[in-house]
Amino acid sequence: MSRNQARFIPQSELGDATEFDFSAVDQISLRFAAKLKAQALEEERLKENSLRKTALNEGYAQGFTQGHTQASAEGQRQLNEYINNQGAQLSRHFGQLFANVQAQISDSEQAMAQGILELACELARQVVRHELSTNTKVLSPVIREAMGMLAVDCKVAVVRLNPQDMAMVSELVNKEFSHLSITLLADASISPAGCLVEAAGTVIDGTLEKRWKRAVATLGIESSWGVDDAS
Repeated sequence: MSRNQARFIPQSELGDATEFDFSAVDQISLRFAAKLKAQALEEERLKENSLRKTALNEGYAQGFTQGHTQASAEGQRQLNEYINNQGAQLSRHFGQLFANVQAQISDSEQAMAQGILELACELARQVVRHELSTNTKVLSPVIREAMGMLAVDCKVAVVRLNPQDMAMVSELVNKEFSHLSITLLADASISPAGCLVEAAGTVIDGTLEKRWKRAVATLGIESSWGVDDAS
């Protein structure tokens, strides 16, 4: 007979029979089910705790990153603002310094130019004085210019000049202006090499002092000839 075939067991072989109590199985099943449920609840709790912890960690990390980013941005903004403000202040400061230096340079240049002009005038004064002391005919071009400024129809004139120039001017007048009626008057108040020409109510100032002032005025300065030391 094969293993899978049923075999009939006679009653004489069974012996005493005992009734099986299924209540014990039920208790075991209930305890096992309760244990499984407890394990499931514990696993759920652990899972929830893990998820909560993960969420907290992620939130902390995100908040830290966001806070760090904001703090860095704010720090960079304050740094940029400080640099910009400092740069603007330094720019204004250097601009003012540059303007002051430029003004000082300009003042120095003007002072130097003024000094050079004054020195040139003094040299010119010495040259003119030397020319006056050596050239007896320096008044000739002055007389010619003054007479040329008179009206064409003016035939009568009075010329006032320093006594020491009388001889030279008389010779010039007789030679070049013989067709005019010119009266020469000696006037010690007029410096040598100077003259005053009067004709028909017109006065032409050819004095040395007046000519000197006109000459230096073209240079933008004021300088008198000095009547007391003119010679």
